[in-house]
This record gives sequence, structure tokens and C-alpha cells, in this order.
Amino acid sequence: QVQLVESGGGLVQAGGSLRLSCAASGRTSSTYGLGWFRQAPGKERQFVAAIDWSTSSEYYADSVKGRFIIFRDNAKNTVYLQMNSLKPEDTAVYYCAVKRSLYSNYDTYSGYGYWGQGTQVTVSS
Repeated sequence: QVQLVESGGGLVQAGGSLRLSCAASGRTSSTYGLGWFRQAPGKERQFVAAIDWSTSSEYYADSVKGRFIIFRDNAKNTVYLQMNSLKPEDTAVYYCAVKRSLYSNYDTYSGYGYWGQGTQVTVSS
């Protein structure tokens, strides 16, 4: 079992920044990485960014590339999503999850499990 707890969401003006945290506990050694997804009202959950545990390789959706950075603090078992130059279209509930499937791509929703409870990010124009 893996437990994930997100934090750091809030309300910010367009152009501003937020940093989300995803604190992990439990058997993360049985997983392959961690991803951030987001879901806006009436829309499907979409991939945002991910990091591989063994290589620290980073993966980003085109819509956030160059603005968001994913990184981790191993001592704290925490993965962060630094979000810069935020846009109103970034407004969504942000979720983190661990990648449980070795063979799925990092942007594939079905390869993830043990979802956190989500944290709301609202960007005003």
C-alpha cells in the first residue's frame, strides 16, 4: 500500500506561481515513479508531469512544458510540482499518483494508482 497526501493548492492571479507537494508513505519501492494529473470541471483527468524513481527522468505535458517543474526530496519522501507563469486554463483539481505499471507510458492514466485526495488550484485572470 502507498499513501499520498497533496498540499499547496490555492488561488493565484495569472502569471503567478504555486508549489504543490505530494508526500508519499508506504511501499513506494514497489512503484516506478510519481505523476501529477489534473481535472477541470466537466473534463477528463489529464496528465501534467511525472518523475521516474530510478532515473529521475522528468516528463511533461506539452501544455505545461517550460512553465512547470517536477522534482523530489528523497529525505522527505515528497515530490513537488513547481508551477510558474500560471494561466486561467491551469485551473483544476491536481492529483498525484504512483506509477504501478512498468510497461505503461508516463502520461497514461491507467498505469497509475493510489491516488491522493487532490488539491484545488484556481488561477484568476
